[in-house]
Amino acid sequence: MDKSPDAFRTISEVAEDLDLPQHVLRFWETRFTHIKPMKRGGGRRYYRPLDVDLLKGIRHLLYDQGYTIKGVQRLLRENGTQFIIALGSGDTAAAEAISQQKQASARQEEALAAEQSRADADEEAAVMGTPKAPQGRRLFGLIKGDDDGPVAADGKRLSKDNRTLLQETLFDLLECKRLLDQVR
Repeated sequence: MDKSPDAFRTISEVAEDLDLPQHVLRFWETRFTHIKPMKRGGGRRYYRPLDVDLLKGIRHLLYDQGYTIKGVQRLLRENGTQFIIALGSGDTAAAEAISQQKQASARQEEALAAEQSRADADEEAAVMGTPKAPQGRRLFGLIKGDDDGPVAADGKRLSKDNRTLLQETLFDLLECKRLLDQVR
């Protein structure tokens, strides 16, 4: 009798499904903290469907793609379990979308941190009685230009499309800052 797709699996069932020895699965539990099977009396392991999917992704990266354990750990740390699961299931479009989303989130966090740092410096300057930084300061590698729009640090003008994208990004960042200020 076959189990439901949502049923928990024993270590022997998972090992057979992945064509791996059981001791390898136990070893991976020590190397990948994201693998946390439920343990019952006597230490018997029961793997959730997501655990099995994650194991499939790890197996794919280690055995089929040639990654090292440290490499897979880095991918898990940077992109999360859903990324590894998507790679293991062969869903490269989902994996790419997850990766791009993480990168965009990281860029947004960096921009917010830089803006907060500038705001802190301006506040400190006001408290200390020193003049504030000039308004034409650098913002994301750009220097405030004349009426023709911003100028890149290398002196070249930005295209209208790039200026529009930059303005939309700046608006989004300012909105994020406003929301964060409300929370504080």
